[in-house]
Amino acid sequence: MSAEPTSTTAAVPARNPERAAPIFIVGPDRSGTTLIYAIVASHPNISMVRRTNMWRYFHDRYGDLSDPANLDRCLDAMLRYQRLTHLEPDADRIRREFLQGEPSYGRLFALFHEHNAERAGKSRWGDKSLHTEHYADRVFAEYPDATILHMVRDPRDRYASAKKRHGHDLSRVGAATGRWLESTRIGRRNAARWPGRYVVIRYEDLAREPEATTREICRAIGEPFVPEMLAMGGAEDHAGRGNSSFGDVETNAISTRAIGRYRQVLTPSEIAFVELVAGRAMTRSGYRREGSGLRGMGRVRFVVWDLPFQLARMGGWIMTERRHRRRGVEVPEGRILDEPEDTEDERDDR
Repeated sequence: MSAEPTSTTAAVPARNPERAAPIFIVGPDRSGTTLIYAIVASHPNISMVRRTNMWRYFHDRYGDLSDPANLDRCLDAMLRYQRLTHLEPDADRIRREFLQGEPSYGRLFALFHEHNAERAGKSRWGDKSLHTEHYADRVFAEYPDATILHMVRDPRDRYASAKKRHGHDLSRVGAATGRWLESTRIGRRNAARWPGRYVVIRYEDLAREPEATTREICRAIGEPFVPEMLAMGGAEDHAGRGNSSFGDVETNAISTRAIGRYRQVLTPSEIAFVELVAGRAMTRSGYRREGSGLRGMGRVRFVVWDLPFQLARMGGWIMTERRHRRRGVEVPEGRILDEPEDTEDERDDR
């Protein structure tokens, strides 16, 4: 686990011991966020959920929530978002409790999580949603006592895992490298700005030294270490899985077999691109460049075609994502339910 030395820091309020501070797990896909999610979710005090994407799709998108019309629009949109249904939200209770306090987005989001944690008998809640590192300013503005755990993985292995899972056509090396660079860049800034609140964790450290790294994670989130966390039995949607997309890891086990797998999965051109473009950032994160072995015509093709083509793809992806974060992102149509799920009272009225 690592957090780079600080350069500029924001004022960080002291934790309130009487308040259950939320925990956020962030990072790009295929970085080990699911592994750490399963570990933290197995703590007896913590209710963890994932893929809510509240910050990406809903935060500050509906105006001032003290206006009942804005609250209704926002709450209706959240209830229709397919990936929030597993929280079993009670719209009437959420609206009633929301109107009794501060009309902020953070408080609205917290009610979804708090009710879910209450049903699970947990005193604290957390959320794992990809790319939330880009919304850290908003997270800490809403929850000054939150802790954010940012997962970082060797960009070559991260891309190899994405390539294995999605196929080459859906996971090009240019866009994948851009995603990694953007995430690590903002992660370094966040760790410097909120020391102790924003913690960068390397996937490789967690895989090689799971107990020692998990103990450090527990110190960061202010919870006692519980050995059962390493069995990952508390994450029902992770049951029977290991920490590799290659399917050769025993279930509910933490293995190092996925480390360095890029050597068997990536082409020399892909390795060369990642190491050339992300080399400095890799070094800062503790990853060594090993060279791609490109020779002769393979090297010529890389310089003349592969490098400029993938640089263009990377630049296009970065510009598009930055624009989306600046302007806001709509919920994909395939993730919207036709109608909000009925509350218990509404079902009884039928």
